[in-house]
Amino acid sequence: MSESTNNYSKSSLYALISVFFFWGFVAASNDILIPVFKKAFDLANWQSQLVSFAFYIAYTVGSLIYVLISYLTKGDVINRLGYKNSLALGLTISALGTLLFYPAANLHSFGLMLSGLFTVALGFSLQQTVANPLAIALGPISTGSQRLTLAGGINNLGTTIGPLIVSFAIFGSPTSGNTEMSIESVKFPYLILGLAFLLVAVLLKFSSIPDKPNVDNVAVNSDDSSKSALSYAQLKLGMIAIFVYVGVEVSTASNLPAYMEKGLGFMTKDIAPFISLYWASLMIGRWTGAVEAFTDDIKLQKILRFVAPYLAFGVFLLVNKIMNHDLTPFYVYALIILVLIAADFASNANPAKMLLIFSSLGILALLIGMFTTGMTSVYAFTSVGLFCSTLWPCIFTLAVAGLGKNTSQGSSFLIMMIMGGGFVSLLQGYVADVFSIHTSYIVGVFCFLYLIYYAVQVKSILKAQGIDFDNIKAEGGH
Repeated sequence: MSESTNNYSKSSLYALISVFFFWGFVAASNDILIPVFKKAFDLANWQSQLVSFAFYIAYTVGSLIYVLISYLTKGDVINRLGYKNSLALGLTISALGTLLFYPAANLHSFGLMLSGLFTVALGFSLQQTVANPLAIALGPISTGSQRLTLAGGINNLGTTIGPLIVSFAIFGSPTSGNTEMSIESVKFPYLILGLAFLLVAVLLKFSSIPDKPNVDNVAVNSDDSSKSALSYAQLKLGMIAIFVYVGVEVSTASNLPAYMEKGLGFMTKDIAPFISLYWASLMIGRWTGAVEAFTDDIKLQKILRFVAPYLAFGVFLLVNKIMNHDLTPFYVYALIILVLIAADFASNANPAKMLLIFSSLGILALLIGMFTTGMTSVYAFTSVGLFCSTLWPCIFTLAVAGLGKNTSQGSSFLIMMIMGGGFVSLLQGYVADVFSIHTSYIVGVFCFLYLIYYAVQVKSILKAQGIDFDNIKAEGGH
């Protein structure tokens, strides 16, 4: 089994993963907008989850537009435009979406707010379709999932910072004592974000990122390049896996503010650090899972697997310290991180094995949260972020393995399924209205159960096609 021979400069990878930061910043900020909009517009739980729905359904709409245009023009849009141009176009679309926040805030319009988020995510859809397979292509296939994990770590730097900045824009400093919400204040961080989108679009245009990378080798041993992407079982099952994975990741966080307000008596302005911790948990896990992208030295990797998660945790503490939040409730989380480290060692960076172990731990965390109360339940629900942290690169790498020239098309189908973040959030919000928010987390348990099923099935599917990630790792010297 051959490795991909793609070996572009690290600067190409670093330039690429800058866009991952923005996806995280906006996605996590939605979790602050949900309780704010809920009160400002007097919404039910399921209605407030329309924030997540509008954002994540845009990924599906964007992917469908991509497939339709490719079909009508009889050629892949991204291959024709080039990867850099496609990234720049996606960033420009997102920038246009941020402009809608200005009239939406002034008119106090929930519909326009949702339209702005939808348009921002529409641009993200194109960016993700390009960036995910490109990150795998920028080096050997054996470390493809590690490069995606590294990019995900940068994504979660954005998710850690986003809720804090948006909360600050709405409520001001946590020491100010301000509990009033200002919808008008939402527009300023998003307008600044729009300018950042345009700046990065220009920088990427002139970066060293290859405009026509060799993505054929992203999929090892494709047996028949004439087949359509949907003829591969690993992709079809992987699409459902992406749907439920993004669903449980997003819904766990987006329903947390309502649980902490109603169940624990927290004020909306005091929830931001805990939302930040949830998304920082994904950063902690992804920094841990990315160590193989930096070095082939096994001894150094073992050391970094202990250092990286606590370095990421330190970033979370530092950011919250700068924002004048009380850090006392978070120190105990250092012990929970040890579970992540043990799971990382046990998985040995094998994507199927990692998917199985981390999904099992995700179920355990949700069950602990459901059957406990107080801060114990909050820590349990928050730790779901740790166990979701490496699932995206695992699923994505397994789903596109073997697709060959269909890799871009397969990537688009996977990005389409990000809509799970909206649908599962709506479902959990509905269950919370009917029963209780505490009980509603059973929805996430069923999501993780499917991921365990996929982890078991995909290993045998790929082996039947001559693809064995254990052997790939061995050949790669890891």
